Amino acid sequence: MTRLRAEGYHEEFSALKGGRLRCGWCGVEVDAAGAHIDRVARFEGDSDPDDEVILYALSGPDEHRGMYLAAYGVHATPDDIEVARLLSP
Repeated sequence: MTRLRAEGYHEEFSALKGGRLRCGWCGVEVDAAGAHIDRVARFEGDSDPDDEVILYALSGPDEHRGMYLAAYGVHATPDDIEVARLLSP
């Protein structure tokens, strides 16, 4: 995340109902299908394989660049699942 911030991914996005993302910095809401995935990284906990997260580096409309961090696998919320589905190419 530190490296991505240094590359200009300053915003932090969160999932909303209906496959939307909210920018934590300015509050703007965008359709996840309109965001472009620049990078993806998946992390798994050392002691618990169910402890998984996925990190997306995204470019969106209005030159928003940020990160979206979500639970992955069994702990994913319905909103995270919908956003991930819409982000998938």
